[in-house]
Amino acid sequence: MSLFNILGGEFIDIIEWTDDSRDTMVYRYPTVGKAIKYGAKLTVREGQAAVFIHEGQLADVFGPGLYMLETNNLPILTRLQHWDHGFRSPFKSEIYYVNTTRFNDLKWGTKNPVIARDPEFGPVRIRAFGTYSMRVTDPGKFMTEIVGTDGEFTRDEISFQLRNIIVQEFSRMIAGSGIPVLDMAANTDQFGQMVAKAISPTVASYGLTIPEFYIENISLPDEVEKMLDKRTSMGIVGDLNRFGQYAASEAMLNASQQPGGMGAGIGAGLGAGLGAAMAGRGPWGAIPGQQAPQPAVQSPPPLHPETLWHIAVDGQAEGPYGRAKLGRLAQEGRFSRETLVWTAGQDGWKPADEIAELAQLFTVAPPPPPPVPKG
Repeated sequence: MSLFNILGGEFIDIIEWTDDSRDTMVYRYPTVGKAIKYGAKLTVREGQAAVFIHEGQLADVFGPGLYMLETNNLPILTRLQHWDHGFRSPFKSEIYYVNTTRFNDLKWGTKNPVIARDPEFGPVRIRAFGTYSMRVTDPGKFMTEIVGTDGEFTRDEISFQLRNIIVQEFSRMIAGSGIPVLDMAANTDQFGQMVAKAISPTVASYGLTIPEFYIENISLPDEVEKMLDKRTSMGIVGDLNRFGQYAASEAMLNASQQPGGMGAGIGAGLGAGLGAAMAGRGPWGAIPGQQAPQPAVQSPPPLHPETLWHIAVDGQAEGPYGRAKLGRLAQEGRFSRETLVWTAGQDGWKPADEIAELAQLFTVAPPPPPPVPKG
């Protein structure tokens, strides 16, 4: 780091600072054992400010430019030294160069999860992280409030404090936002603006500003995300009964393609049935006109369980009832086409007339039989 040129022995003629570290915010110009010559040249480059501290007090702040350190350029220092009629003697002061460029890509994140109340899932734990940029806008205030007498102050020394301020405000806003967790990803820009605005007064009291603030991710705990993945998968599957039939048929086809064992048996059975049908044979391979061999006695297939229905009566759910019970209620006038019904696996409540199984209960009754003729 090339910092300065010192000419003239113990007197400082030229004061300047160049920095290529990209993380130094404040650098104290070395003046120990030396005095600043009256009329010395002070160079302040773009993105810098020079702060003069005289006897522990903030004396002057210089922005970018080339200055001759004379009475007219040091009005505050002149008053502190009571130089009413000017001076031409060397003087002692501490000079701090402050980097006023923007420090980008600073990280922030929640160290511990933030508890928020979600309208759908209830209390949830949320983590978040992102980036922000920082800039010194008031070098004098930054020196007095943060740096003090630190000879070389880096951005890491202030970024930890800024992270605490950011996380505190982010936690407060997330907890009170009322926005569902699943919608937070669509509102990160809004959250970022709200957090940046909320922390700006505190940051300004340090002589800083936050030009950019970003929320890159808002996430849930791993176990909650796994449950959401399962829920999404169930939504994609849809009708579980139809999916079960599809899965069973896929399993049979895969088994028929396996060599040997049950797979070969199933494949052979399917192939024999297909071959017999193509050859004009009966279901058991018999030629038409000849008696087919009797099939082996097989057990009947299992009975399907009866579907049970819940019905909505005066805003309350009743049941579950079987079809026979619903038929009796229909005869009694307590069950009609407009009655809302629901059963397991059904997507919400529906009128009974929209259910094919139940619509049959409301078919038009036959007319009364004709009278018996008198003999």
